[in-house]
Amino acid sequence: MRFERAHDILIEAKASDILDYVTNPNSWPEWIAASHHIDSPDRPLQKGDTFQERWHTRTGKVILDWVVTAREHPVSWTGETDTTFIGKIIVRYDIKELDNGCRFTRTVINPTRPKAPTEDMVRRVNEEAEISLRNIKSNVEKQRG
Repeated sequence: MRFERAHDILIEAKASDILDYVTNPNSWPEWIAASHHIDSPDRPLQKGDTFQERWHTRTGKVILDWVVTAREHPVSWTGETDTTFIGKIIVRYDIKELDNGCRFTRTVINPTRPKAPTEDMVRRVNEEAEISLRNIKSNVEKQRG
């Protein structure tokens, strides 16, 4: 079953600053609660780059091997990993410039999830995404300061 969730936030910064921050996986533990360790070059990643993430969830520790499948600077980036528990995970970042900053959208897709998530799982995904977006906003806006 396909599962997709998109969350967005307005960030008062340049699109390139936002994309460079979120596409350097070393920043992920700063804004994603489940992300605990990254093995990656310390730079924004380009199409074809790979990295490893150590993830801690309610059910335990997981190692995710990511590949960057697309990057169109400064407006979008896509990374993919495969898991044994929910299949492929695709993360896409999209940035749209506005008069008062940029609309940053983070989309997470599970194209072949084995079963539908429970309402509680969807609620937790939404809550964690909102926290992550607020952290990104705070961190990127602080860097401009």
